[in-house]
Amino acid sequence: MTTDVWLPFEADEIQGLPDASKAGFAYRHWDGGADFPADPADCVFYAVPYMKGGEVAVRPLPAMTSLRVVQTLTAGIDHVQPGLPGLAPGVQVCNARGVHEASTAELALTLILASLRGVPRFVEGQRRQEWRSGFYPALADKSVLIVGHGAIGSAVEDRLTPFECARVARVARSARDTERGPVHPLTELPALLPEADVVVLCTPLTEDTRGLVDAGFLARMKDGALLVNVARGSVVDTAALLTELESGRLIAALDVTDPEPLPAGHPLWHAPGVLISPHVGGSTSAFLPRAHRLLAAQLTRFAEGRPLDNVVHRTAG
Repeated sequence: MTTDVWLPFEADEIQGLPDASKAGFAYRHWDGGADFPADPADCVFYAVPYMKGGEVAVRPLPAMTSLRVVQTLTAGIDHVQPGLPGLAPGVQVCNARGVHEASTAELALTLILASLRGVPRFVEGQRRQEWRSGFYPALADKSVLIVGHGAIGSAVEDRLTPFECARVARVARSARDTERGPVHPLTELPALLPEADVVVLCTPLTEDTRGLVDAGFLARMKDGALLVNVARGSVVDTAALLTELESGRLIAALDVTDPEPLPAGHPLWHAPGVLISPHVGGSTSAFLPRAHRLLAAQLTRFAEGRPLDNVVHRTAG
């Protein structure tokens, strides 16, 4: 049986990995470079390079004929999805639940507060030496709608609690109850959107959510509402959003865009009322230690034949 494990970090950087000789592993370091570290056919556990794009992520998959686990270091698996149909049946695909929630929720709150309280305007005022005082919106007493109430959406709600919001509503693929209240199904979005001052997108990118935020979705948002996207750029129809921004009816704070990276000269850069961060929701000092702990824990389970955590898909072959 082949036992190569491909890691995007050097194995000696990760505390707690199973001893290679005892587990029968051969740790191979590959972070998306042109040359593979070994024959992909010998890889049984593939930890996908982080932030290297979908083309890199799927490149070795067709040759990974012995593969049993694909472990992403992202909350979503959309970047590896195109390579999964060619894999053998029963390959487990695991996401990075537990790695990005805190950092992404921090950024979501940062974008909400910065947009509402006028921070971009203050920065521009400082650059021009202009004192831009006045009244600005507060998050207090606002109604917030979280679209996508998985681990990240729940973490965003945790951080909203001290800000005295009037209401927090939750939407996910299917209805369920939480300690804080009901999670509504996607089918109830049309009724919930007009009530929200802030709409936060945390949903994974799937065929159901691609283009979810289209002209109809945006038209249902109340005048002056803030759209925050920490999900994936393709969840939003960029052209439809630009129409609303340029009219001044809505404002937006975007950590992700479509296209991405956003090219120079794109009209979204200069649209009124938009704040853009360069997809840095998970790229913080918290990432490496949490990613290392995840890989060590998953490989320990794998070596011991125990069920893996964070299994979100199994290939059908």
